Amino acid sequence: MTARPDTGGPVTDATARTLARAARDAVGAAGGYAGGIYLRSGTEGLLLMAAVTGIPGPLFRPWWRMHMNRPYPVAEAYRSGQSVHLPDAESAMRRFPQLMAGLPFPFGSLYEPVTRGRERYGVLVVLRPATPGVPVGPGDRKRLRTVATRLAGELAALAADGATVTWEGEPLYFPGPDPAGNPTDGAAEGARAAVDRLDLAVLSVDRQGVIGFANSRARSAATTLLDSDGAELSGRMLWEALPWLGHPAYEDHFRAVFLSPAPVHFQAARRGPESSPRWLSVGLHPGIDGITVTIAESEPPTYAPESLMRPGGGTGFGSPGLGSPADRASALYRPVALAIALTEAVTARQVSMVVTDELLPAFGGRQLAIYLLGEGHLHLAWETGFPRGFLDRFDGVALDVRLPGVETLTSGRPMFFESMQHLAAAYPGIELDADVGARAFLPLIASGRPVGSCILGFDAPRGFSPEERTVLTALAGLIAQALERARRYDSESALARGLQAALLPHRLPVRENVVTVGRYLPGTAGMDVGGDWYDVIEAGGGRLALVIGDVQGHGVAAAATMGQLRSAVRAFALSGNEPEQVMRGTNELLIDLDPGQFASCCYVLLDPASGLALAVRAGHPQPLLRHPGGRTEVLDLPGGMVLGVDAEATYPVTRLRIEPGAVLALYTDGLVEIPGTDIDMGVERLRAALAAAGPAPLTETADRLVAEAGHSTDRPDDIALLLASRTSAPEVATPDAPDQAAP
Repeated sequence: MTARPDTGGPVTDATARTLARAARDAVGAAGGYAGGIYLRSGTEGLLLMAAVTGIPGPLFRPWWRMHMNRPYPVAEAYRSGQSVHLPDAESAMRRFPQLMAGLPFPFGSLYEPVTRGRERYGVLVVLRPATPGVPVGPGDRKRLRTVATRLAGELAALAADGATVTWEGEPLYFPGPDPAGNPTDGAAEGARAAVDRLDLAVLSVDRQGVIGFANSRARSAATTLLDSDGAELSGRMLWEALPWLGHPAYEDHFRAVFLSPAPVHFQAARRGPESSPRWLSVGLHPGIDGITVTIAESEPPTYAPESLMRPGGGTGFGSPGLGSPADRASALYRPVALAIALTEAVTARQVSMVVTDELLPAFGGRQLAIYLLGEGHLHLAWETGFPRGFLDRFDGVALDVRLPGVETLTSGRPMFFESMQHLAAAYPGIELDADVGARAFLPLIASGRPVGSCILGFDAPRGFSPEERTVLTALAGLIAQALERARRYDSESALARGLQAALLPHRLPVRENVVTVGRYLPGTAGMDVGGDWYDVIEAGGGRLALVIGDVQGHGVAAAATMGQLRSAVRAFALSGNEPEQVMRGTNELLIDLDPGQFASCCYVLLDPASGLALAVRAGHPQPLLRHPGGRTEVLDLPGGMVLGVDAEATYPVTRLRIEPGAVLALYTDGLVEIPGTDIDMGVERLRAALAAAGPAPLTETADRLVAEAGHSTDRPDDIALLLASRTSAPEVATPDAPDQAAP
């Protein structure tokens, strides 16, 4: 089902019918006025809008592409497999501020993942009127989920027939269902007559942006008042019939009425290439089935942006060319959206990915390169869209070389070349990667300190308006600050990871009658290193101390505190202290150190020969125990307060008996916590996975338990896991041990 409408590839009728029906059914199911379908693309992690109904698609071009790691509701629904319901703008702003930065209008929206088993196809989206303070009802949720389930089944059937269930190119547009309660022919004629008496142009535009009706004033004054080309208005896209309404300055007005019920009024300049401006008053009145546009003569405003005064006007929101009004308009609000996205990027790679995902689409760019300054030279940190190996020749270039990427940084001035010929003329002999195109070179300077330079490339010649130059220069400053912050983060992260690697045990003791295996996974790329640790200590008398802990927080401070706690527990254990004394002493030490952090811990003192175990717990998740027969349970150990809070805290001891073949699992909460779900569900998943592991080697069991978490791209916390299993029959009877661990 790979569709390539932008390259002329076929879109089958079956595919179109499937998407059209699903989009319309979703809108109807949730009481919406518009909707769409995102499908995964051939690019890993990238979703593309495949179908749109109820809104003019080109008006929402900036949201056609959606990376699954971005903080948008579409991405979260796809990534998590959970529905996202936003009844009003307040809830959307609270959860997804970046969405509202680009669409600051009062509307409600629902996002339903399209999944079948473990297969994720995409997301259904429905836009509907806001319901402030009223959550989405269970009926709407169920009906939308039913539509998504049916669509997933149809996509699965297509895939079973050999189709590729991905999407490429632009979305398909489908008209929405006809609204109920259309007037009779007589009533319609009366309404037309009434509208024809008005001394202003009235146009009825459907939710796809197509003119369905024009009153007599609009028809008679099409060339004089409206500056149309004289052709029939009905049946044409509004911005095709009236190209001056496609100016970037008006795009947000149209987005507003297609998303929210409030009418919008503004003044517009209508002028041809030679004529002086003629000012018109434009009213946009939204409804569930479309909008009514009114146009009348108006006095000139006291102030108008210079861009409105230039000849030429707009060319329509749907123009796909580089530098089109749609691209320029979306760029005008990009600083806010990009700034929000950059606050979440903590590594240089993440910053570069955000720039690729947010900045290039806004301006229609195709190439991006970021160079960072280091020891007097510019080093290539990121590139996309350039021929393979072309930029290698500029990597490590000194600051005294005459190149635009160097001079934009040394001078602090952005440089714009509207064609490759202009670039070649300004820098004779420079090697070019293409004969046709345009380039922008931006200095990356943060708080007066040079950071590097950024190159934006375009596949066709294009101009750069004053607004675009201003916006790009401002964005370059945001990017520079984010890269400077990322550079500091990378240094601290490397220090923290090195510190933690040095403090974690490099090998565990090898003893008869018991096998131990440990695993540690840091948080996903871009997250600070945490304070999770595990240890196995030979505590004397043939006993082993099994320890796992988790320091609150992340970064160097957490890793350092972890090292101090591990050393403290080891010292108390080697001194022959009983478990309760070990935990009390460690708690008092942490309070004395006063690092401003607390920690959870679980300590189990095991006699491998007898299987007797003494366990204490300080605010840590309950251990798991898989019995030799396969039954696996969550142990119910009474515990005390986390370490570092109360110097008088006590830690009760629980006696257990670990039988031969049993497996004891100690873990930190990163292994069972999933954002947005109850931790008990995560513990149950881990229990089921341990039960299903069977009598496999302990190393394989450990790898199996952390495998799913290891593949996650959105795991904010690190993970520690410690498994212990007895391998021989008990040699000493232990009558006083309770039956808690007995089969």
